[in-house]
This record gives sequence, C-alpha cells and structure tokens, in this order.
Amino acid sequence: MADNIFTQLGKLFQSNVIIRKRDDNKLVVKDLDYTQTALQSNFIERYNKMIQKTYTNPYSSAQNQRASYEIRKMDLFRDYELMDQDPIIASALDIYSDESTVDNIEGEVLHIKTENNKVRAILHNLYYDIMNIEFNLWSWMRNLTKYGDFYLQLDIVDKYGVVNVKPISSYDMTRLEDHDPKNPQLIQYEILNKGEKEIKENYEIAHFRLLSDTNFLPYGKSMLEGGRKIFKQLTLMEDAMLIHRIMRAPEKRIFKIDVGNIPPREVEQFMQRIINKMKKTPVIDQKTGEYNLKYNVESVTEDYFLPVRGGDSGTEIDTLPGLSNNDAVEDIEYLRNKLMASLRIPKAFLGYEEGLSGGKATLAAEDVRFSRTIERLQKIVVSELMKIGVVHLYSQGFESSDLIDFDLELQNPSMIHEQEKLELLSQQLDLARDAMDNKILSRKYIYDHIFDFSDEDKKEIFQGIVLDAKDKFRMEQIEAEGNDPATEPPADDEGGDEEPDPNEQPRKGDWGGSRKNPFTKDEPRGDDGKVQKRHRSYGKREFKGKSPLATNKASTVVAHEGMLDQLKKKFGRKTTNLLSEDNILEE
Repeated sequence: MADNIFTQLGKLFQSNVIIRKRDDNKLVVKDLDYTQTALQSNFIERYNKMIQKTYTNPYSSAQNQRASYEIRKMDLFRDYELMDQDPIIASALDIYSDESTVDNIEGEVLHIKTENNKVRAILHNLYYDIMNIEFNLWSWMRNLTKYGDFYLQLDIVDKYGVVNVKPISSYDMTRLEDHDPKNPQLIQYEILNKGEKEIKENYEIAHFRLLSDTNFLPYGKSMLEGGRKIFKQLTLMEDAMLIHRIMRAPEKRIFKIDVGNIPPREVEQFMQRIINKMKKTPVIDQKTGEYNLKYNVESVTEDYFLPVRGGDSGTEIDTLPGLSNNDAVEDIEYLRNKLMASLRIPKAFLGYEEGLSGGKATLAAEDVRFSRTIERLQKIVVSELMKIGVVHLYSQGFESSDLIDFDLELQNPSMIHEQEKLELLSQQLDLARDAMDNKILSRKYIYDHIFDFSDEDKKEIFQGIVLDAKDKFRMEQIEAEGNDPATEPPADDEGGDEEPDPNEQPRKGDWGGSRKNPFTKDEPRGDDGKVQKRHRSYGKREFKGKSPLATNKASTVVAHEGMLDQLKKKFGRKTTNLLSEDNILEE
C-alpha cells in the first residue's frame, strides 16, 4: 500500500537535510533546519547544570529539566514585553521589520530565482496569494526579532500543497528534541491549545529562529536579549532621576518665626498654631467640589517653619533654591548609548543625530554595518520560507532536483552597500583591463588572483563569451542581410569532414540503374545514390605523358634524336645577322 502524503513528508524531513542530484550530476543540498550550525539542545544543558536534579527517575528527571528551561523562557518573554513598551525599543523593532521587507525594483518583497518556469509560478502563487507575504511578513519579522522565535502552522492538502498558514504564539509552543531514544533525529512540536496539548510533526510547523547564540538552542535568541540588563538599569536610573527632580526641583520657603520669651514646652503649640493659620488657603475638595479651608498640601510639602529667639532675629522668610543641575544627565546618556549599541541600530535612525560627529560619511558607514544585520535576519527568514516551499512542491508531486533547485531573496535596503560592491567590481575591471592592454599579466593570472575564479567559473565564463560572440554575429547578419543564420540550414551537404568528390552527382530517388544491373526501391544501391561522371573525347587524341614529345617505356634516346632530325630537315634553319650599317647598305 502506498504511503500517504503525510507519511512521505515525514520521511522527507526525517533528517532536515534534503539531497537531490541535478541533470549535470551535481548534488543540491538544503539544510532546512541549520543542523550544521551548532548543538541542538545547548539551551537545555545550560540551565540543567545550574539546577540540581531532585528526581532519581529518569523520566521524572527529564520532565523536571524540561520545566526548568521552559520557566526560564517565560521569564525572558515577560522582560521582552516590558521592553516593547519603551519607545526606543519599540521603534527599533519597527525598524527591523521595515528594513527587512523593502520592495525591489520589480515591486516584489520576495524574489524567486529558478530556471523552471512552472516551479516559479507555483511558488509565486504560494508566497503572494496563499501566504500573502507582502502584508504578513512585516508582523512576522517583528515577532521574530522580539521573541527570537516565530511559528507558523501549515495546513497541507494532498496534491494541493500548503493551502493556509496560521501563526502560533511563542508562549504556547514547545520544541521537542532528543525525546525519542529510538529516533534521536526526530523533531516535533507541542502546542498548548485551551489547556490541551497537541503534537505536530516537523513538516507541519515552520519554526523561524535567530541562531545568533548557541546557548539558547533549540530556540532562538531575541534581538533584545543583549540590552535586557541595560534596559532594567536604565529604567531604574530614569525613575530615580524623575523622583529626585520632582522632590528637589521646586523652590521652598523657610519661615523663621520669633517665639520671644515663650517657654520651650509651649513653642511647639505656638508653631502649630501659626502653621495652621498659614495653610488655611482656599482649595477645592475633590469629593464635594466645595472650598476647603482646613487643608493645603502644598504648604506642608514645600515650606519649612523654624522657631528662633534671642538677639536681633525677628520673624523672617527666606527662599531655598531648587535643583540647579537640571542638565546633568551623563549617567542616563551612558546607559542609553549602551542600550542602542545592543540594538545594532544607528542613532540617526532613532532620531539621535548628535551621535554622528563625522557627518554623512559616518552615516554611510553606519548604514553599511546595519545592512549586514538586516541581511542576517533576512537569511534566517528565507531559510524557513524555503522549507515551506519544499513542502508545497513535494505535496504537488515534485521529487526530482526541481524540489530544491530554487533560491529566494529578500531585497537589501542599503543602497550604499550595493554601491560599494559595484565600486569594487569596477576597480577590478579597470585593473584587469590595464594589465591586459599593457601585456603585464596573463588572462589566467587575472582570473585566478584578481577575480578569484575557479576552474568551473572559467569554463562558464568562456562559454558565455562564445555565446555572446555568436549572438553578435547573428545580429549583424540580421541587420546587414536580413536573414537569421541560426534558423537557416547550412549551405554545404552533410558529408562529415571528407572532401566532396567533384565527379559525384546526386541522383533523385532510390531507384534506377541500367538494364544489365538494375535496382529498385527495395534493393540497396552500391553507389549510395551517386554516379561518377564519364568524360568522352569524341576523336580527341590523348598522348602518353600529356605531350607528343614525352618518353615512355617503349621509346629510346635514338628514336627521340631521329625525330628531331626529321623536324630540322622539314622546317630548315634560317640564319639571321645582327643589325648593322653594312647589312643595311648591302640590301
């Protein structure tokens, strides 16, 4: 009995590495889960060694270990939620998503590269129509950078592929690895849905994860993790500064009241009577909305009353100045700079242009470094999108090298980064052209040391140059003569490399011959359809040696001399003298 599509997908993703052979005998390998990056369960081992094992039963011990890092993961998520409320960090998460989902020249977020037009059409329908990647990728990228993980549940139908995707919260998802001793490479996912746990196979879940730190495997590391401690310190510092300024910023008055000769034990009552009299200012009662003349909060919190006596000191009112160092925020800026450094986003992108002391050149360098961070995020997203594409193609019947012989690409937002690449290529071309024109370096040396081409690249480049030359000749023929040499038949007959016999004549049909030796359509001919030209002289003499004076085996030297004597006697010999004056006079 044939396996259904889900069993086949389970076998396909058993090792998370798919290998296919192309028509040119080259292997195409796709590591869909980055199994070559590092260990798979380092996050578990990291926290298992910190927590003492309290169970002796292996199963109970494994459950306790699993619960330890699951609780730890929830603590991290709680901190990430608090950090998302900060305006700087919230803007940073938005910038990650904005820069990672930029349209290319064709107006597409995701570019599909493959030589198979059918595969391109199927994948375009998957990403743009079924997954609606142009609208959904922004929110997926934001959750990925915030939590370090993002999950998509795939709805798969046989012969149709992926028909729907459903995002799953990172709080409800658990990745299971090394839980089956019989199949150590088995990867499954456990979803907590309304108090019930549901197991999903590896091909049913697309797990986007940031594999920047192996200590967090099998999960990803959030982009906010590096600034989590700094964020807490910055929050405490900002709260302390706010409280300090609220309490110390306003001016206060000091009332020095002369108590005269009042006994010491009655001074307190006297001062309280003065205070009550001065704070009876009209304030509005918040409950009744009426004036209350009995209580005034500001007079108690802001002013001081001091009893004085003796000497010339009378009743006096002094002013106590408020906080004078309002601009002393170096400690806050120090922590804020560390937080921005952990986010890897240029300050100018977040509205802090004062950090760019070098002007536009510094901003360009910052932009290039930031584009590398965005490029790393895009590669992680593309790898999991390829997994979804493989599942979709396999469900529709693709099993050959076309299953994985395609590439996906997200547009890099940095134009400066692209300009640097083009500038470097332009310099290499100029150097190679000068070296070839001046006959300083050979073509092979330039290919090996300037462009660093492999032998396979050299062959492909040479073949491309030959094809370009053919196309150029073809276009010249079309423009000059109006005919296409690529579509017209060759002028010469097909005869291989042998030189054609000038005496051969073609004969139509496959029959003919003579009365003595006839042949028909069913009998093969001995002359391959060609006859020899037979020349007839019709009375023209043919001499041996092509000359009547030529000697042959029958002739002798004596006979040859006798013939010469006969010719001399017949034609005679006329003697002539040189032209002279005597000869002319005699004549």
